[in-house]
Amino acid sequence: MIGKQIHFIGGGQMAEAIIRAVINNQTISADRMSVTDINEARLQFLNKTYGVNTDSSQEKYLGEADLIVIAVRPQDNLAALGQAVQKFATPTTAIVSIVAGVTMEKLAGFFGAERPIIRVIPNTLTDTGYGYSGVALNAYANKDQVDGFLHGFGKVQYLDEALIDIFTGYGVAGPNYIYYFIESLADAGVLAGLPREQAWNVALENCVGAVAMLKHTGLHPRQLLDINNSPGGVGIHGLYELNNSDFAAGLQRSVLAAVKRTTELGEK
Repeated sequence: MIGKQIHFIGGGQMAEAIIRAVINNQTISADRMSVTDINEARLQFLNKTYGVNTDSSQEKYLGEADLIVIAVRPQDNLAALGQAVQKFATPTTAIVSIVAGVTMEKLAGFFGAERPIIRVIPNTLTDTGYGYSGVALNAYANKDQVDGFLHGFGKVQYLDEALIDIFTGYGVAGPNYIYYFIESLADAGVLAGLPREQAWNVALENCVGAVAMLKHTGLHPRQLLDINNSPGGVGIHGLYELNNSDFAAGLQRSVLAAVKRTTELGEK
């Protein structure tokens, strides 16, 4: 376990997912985490469910924190939060922002121009140990301040902030594309005549197995496609129809649309 004191401002679903994961992975003990939120019922739930501290003033928690996780909405009063942090937190306390669309430049304006600021786009697979969070650091932050905490709820890719919107629309939204593909593949099995449960299990197993095969062999997907498809065979006929459906370009357009929307939200 890491010995840092973590304070969450905001106790919504993403904050809860992070708290649950780091506790389950024994990265940080519950008694080293605290949460403040405007919703008292939410605080009671987090305290009862996970054992995190919710019963003191934000002033106390800010003064003790090594990391302050900003887990509020972009439209919330970040200026007021910044004033509280600058008043009560030590100058070396790092800000970890998971607020969508708010740049490090804006965060520095709220929380202090020389404060360590880490902007995180958290993955949504926190309970599995899979998935990458995208992380950008300002000039005053370093990986050692935050790396142990971030790896408590998945894997991490450090990148330039200029790539954050792309990472959001592609990487963090990525499970959506996979969920949709698996649902469609299972429906195809049902359409062809398999019972729903059987089609579902086959779709899941093929997806897991295909990823494992790529990692195991180190081969490019096209190489495995070539191995799996004999001339004039079943597989290549299926791929022909998939190509006719504009599947690849449709998926690529979906990613570009998600990236575009991420940028739009950040400009509001």
